Amino acid sequence: MARGSFLTRRKIKTKGHAMLKINRRSFIAGSASAAAGFAILEPRIVRGFDANSRIEVGCVGLGGRGSLIARMIAENHKGYQIVSVADYFPEVAQNAGNRLKVDPKRQFSGLNGYKKLIDSKVDAVFLETPPCFFPYHASAAVEAGCHVYMAKPVACDVPGTLAIAQAGKRATISELVFLVDFQVPTDPFNIETAKRVHEGMIGEMGMISSIYTDESFADPPKTRNAESRLRRLIWVNDIDLGGSYLVNAGIHAIDAGLWLAKAPPVGAMGASRVVRANPSGDSRDAYSVTFTFADGLIMNHRGEHIRNTHGFLCNTTAYGRHGCAEVSYTEKAWLRGNKGGYKGGEVKNLYASGISRNLEKFEKNIRGAVYENETARSGADSTLATILGREAAIRRTHITMKQLIAENKRIEPDLSGLKT
Repeated sequence: MARGSFLTRRKIKTKGHAMLKINRRSFIAGSASAAAGFAILEPRIVRGFDANSRIEVGCVGLGGRGSLIARMIAENHKGYQIVSVADYFPEVAQNAGNRLKVDPKRQFSGLNGYKKLIDSKVDAVFLETPPCFFPYHASAAVEAGCHVYMAKPVACDVPGTLAIAQAGKRATISELVFLVDFQVPTDPFNIETAKRVHEGMIGEMGMISSIYTDESFADPPKTRNAESRLRRLIWVNDIDLGGSYLVNAGIHAIDAGLWLAKAPPVGAMGASRVVRANPSGDSRDAYSVTFTFADGLIMNHRGEHIRNTHGFLCNTTAYGRHGCAEVSYTEKAWLRGNKGGYKGGEVKNLYASGISRNLEKFEKNIRGAVYENETARSGADSTLATILGREAAIRRTHITMKQLIAENKRIEPDLSGLKT
């Protein structure tokens, strides 16, 4: 069942991609066509696939998650063939490329490696980099006629998020598949629980409560440029590179809340702080946010990323007039109501199993010519919601989504001194 979307209910002026400025000219150079807008591809450009053909893919970003997905593709999803790789770090691209038996001529590095990968003529592009790069990478891929599979969050700021929403729309028009890889909505127990909530088994929802806790990532002192922040998820500590802990990680629980609500929030208020010792990045690591919805529904989210042995927990609970229900990343999905319930079950190994299900769906949609691209819309909505929560919590005030969109605040990472 489709979710309501802030982006479809309002006309958002994105001003093309002129908003996507960055202070490293060599990075934006060459992306001008994508920045100026999209061409609608002629049907002959979009390649079809029969049951026996393999989808040739290029993987951009081969760190921990990127290398895992590449390995999963190579070992378990034979409908794909990895033919190109790109990573900012040459040794990472080379090591991954050699391991995946990719031609050395198709192993690319530097900030512009993604452009070379796209130019190498792939059918689909997998994006697993820090999210500040996603609007450029995804826009260029769609412009070149490539299907797009990408991680969340879709961007770090409002302009970038709107650009991704636009790229998703253009993908649909151009008969391309665009999938944002959220795992919670793929689990069978979560799906059945959400279905029963939407059927009214818990009655009108009064409140949703979400939680995301986990350890923080290393946050060492900054060096002369951002290169040292691009490894080992250090970038999650930096709002300009990773969006913040709330946007990058808390988005799982918040997206689940929007899934249950079938609507985006219209406002948020909250507070946040930095608890980790000797922080170098500007991301807060303790959050409390209350989201409000047009129908009066409220959603409370709390999250912490402190090295305190609490561990990983991600749940979203809906409280209705006649019952309550929970979807989860780490525990059980269930529903209890005055007129019956749903026992549900344990959500197991969701990180890997959710990725695997999304890889299967991506291939199925490409082969079946399914171009609805719902996750491009819902991924943008969830990213906007977490940005709204982040800004409200930093400013410790109430902000409406309308105000956030009108501000259109651009957050520009400093990429000076990086290799192109």
